[in-house]
Amino acid sequence: MPIMNPRIPPVALLNHWYYIRFHYFNLMRFRITLQTLSETGNILPVNYPYPLSAAIYRILHAGDAAYAHFLHDKGYGSSLKQFKLFCFSDIRTPFTIQSDRLIMKGRVANFLVSFHLPEAASHFIKGLFLQQNIEIADRKSRCAFQVIQVEQHPLFPSALVGADLIMAHLSLLSPVYCGVKNERGNYDFLSPDHPGFAQQLRFNWLEKCRSVWGEAAASHFADASIEPIFTEHPPKSRLVTVKADTAAETRLRGFTHFRLQVQGRRPALELLLNAGVGLYNSSVGGGCCEVIRAETVKSL
Repeated sequence: MPIMNPRIPPVALLNHWYYIRFHYFNLMRFRITLQTLSETGNILPVNYPYPLSAAIYRILHAGDAAYAHFLHDKGYGSSLKQFKLFCFSDIRTPFTIQSDRLIMKGRVANFLVSFHLPEAASHFIKGLFLQQNIEIADRKSRCAFQVIQVEQHPLFPSALVGADLIMAHLSLLSPVYCGVKNERGNYDFLSPDHPGFAQQLRFNWLEKCRSVWGEAAASHFADASIEPIFTEHPPKSRLVTVKADTAAETRLRGFTHFRLQVQGRRPALELLLNAGVGLYNSSVGGGCCEVIRAETVKSL
């Protein structure tokens, strides 16, 4: 039986352009805490992001099939460029690595998930995940969890409520995937030190804005910028395999161990944080970030 809250409209209704373009977006980020159903022998595949994405889609489908179908098969934007407008972080839990397996040291894990939806849908989304079971599996191993807690998290510090133009430093909660399509229609992935890296991230951000606001995107995207910030350690490459050991197997190369400095109007920044930076946000959780420092920028 789907979990419904009579005070909140079904999420499928929120797909209408009226809601997407004109309702206020914020606070649509949740920390999902999981506990394994088994006390011992809990093993995750290294390539867990794609199975985790599938589990999120199943939960959405159980609560609102029309919304899940819309996200999976259509998305926002034109037929040529469509976005799902949600992302999720890496799973956080102590583990040891054995070959292509993550051997969990305990039973509790957590991850963040963000949706670009009106704030009015927050209780509905939270209700979908509570007490649900999540199974992360491939052909070699299977790990089953129950959702034991769902906590709502703000996107920005409370001091920035009402701010228009914001500059923020972001830390990465999952790899960022950035690339340029080659003549075969596949992505040639770019590292953060590539001269075109920031340009491609900014273009992808603009395309997401256009998928939501259409011609009005220009006003929301005014003053937008995004640049990598390097720490004392160089960026690390991470290869994720989608649909491993099948005919449709695909390998995606993302990067971690750097930060991002972004600036933009509040609606555009909310979209970036809710939907994710770069490519493959909903399919493998790419580009999930959190604000570690932010301040208001005075418009000229």
